[in-house]
Amino acid sequence: MAGSTTSTATDSPATALGPTAFVLGAFSAVGTWAFLIPWTVLAGALAVTFGAMGVHYARKGMGRMWTAAAGAVLGAAGFVGTVTLLWAMY
Repeated sequence: MAGSTTSTATDSPATALGPTAFVLGAFSAVGTWAFLIPWTVLAGALAVTFGAMGVHYARKGMGRMWTAAAGAVLGAAGFVGTVTLLWAMY
């Protein structure tokens, strides 16, 4: 191996916020249609939170903006979709 895989002082856990938000947001958006109600609400709320933090850190140069923004949008869509579905059933 040419490069080192050990962590350095410039590495940050903030780089994982965008991909985490993207995966949680995708689960929340898809889970609404599969009626996984409790998990989609939780995943949507976490995706919005992690996406907002990811966007904040991406503006500072840590992490990627598109994954954080897409995760926040997917999380919001899944969360709002689930809440709307529950409201309609009430």
